[in-house]
Amino acid sequence: MSDLQWIQSQWPEAVLPACPIQRLLKGQKALVTGASSGIGKAVAIALGHAGADVVINYVTGEDKAQAVADEIMRCGSKAYIHKADVSKEDQVQDMFRAMIAKWGTIDILVNNAGLQKDAPFDQMTLDQWNLVLSVNLTGQFLCAREAVREFKRRGVRKEVSCAAGKIICISSVHEVIPWAGHVNYAASKGGVMLMMKSIAQEVAPYRIRVNSIAPGAVRTPINMEAWDTPEAYHDLLKLIPYKRIGEPEDIGQAAVWLASDHSDYVHGVTLFVDGGMTLYPGFETGG
Repeated sequence: MSDLQWIQSQWPEAVLPACPIQRLLKGQKALVTGASSGIGKAVAIALGHAGADVVINYVTGEDKAQAVADEIMRCGSKAYIHKADVSKEDQVQDMFRAMIAKWGTIDILVNNAGLQKDAPFDQMTLDQWNLVLSVNLTGQFLCAREAVREFKRRGVRKEVSCAAGKIICISSVHEVIPWAGHVNYAASKGGVMLMMKSIAQEVAPYRIRVNSIAPGAVRTPINMEAWDTPEAYHDLLKLIPYKRIGEPEDIGQAAVWLASDHSDYVHGVTLFVDGGMTLYPGFETGG
């Protein structure tokens, strides 16, 4: 057995545990965008397992979105699905109005919806550029703005949380790592980083917390070609000092912590959940 095979054998896929006894988010209302699959799905389920009621936003795949809601309800939390394109202002506003009408308020927003439209830079079309920026960055702006409006209107409910509201932006290691062939995606995530920090600076006096999670390589459909063969997986691990690919549940558990009062003094930061991908692994043997 090679060293690489041994390393891989020691790190089975992460598995989300059954409903935890400690329900850190009990009584809170959450909205997760792009929650029908991948990271969004794992985050929504983790929040539900932690006691939050969750709105599952999706654009396509109604059956998959409903399956996520069903999993959350099996754990004793409430959930429903809402179809909306986060890049469309009217659809975002309708989604928030529906949530507030149904559940009274929102406590947690997870800005997860995102996509890739990759191309070499000189072949990238304006439509590819605009689509990625409109969903990945403008979509987060629109949702965060509606959430902040409700947080400021309602204020702190001490019996629920010591913060008036929590926003978690799902970014990427590519908010700091350049990514040739993916200029639109990297630009969108760099924008998310400074948008998040600027919002955090502005709304802090209202006891609204804003942070980001920046995943590294995570086993999701959006990046399947990076891990779905032994050869691809071997090459991927060269970029990950911890020598395993991330699982969506790794991001879900981080989101629960950031949404909870356990992280109340954490504000305006990016939490990198990347197995060390941002540690310049090319230098791990001295460069």
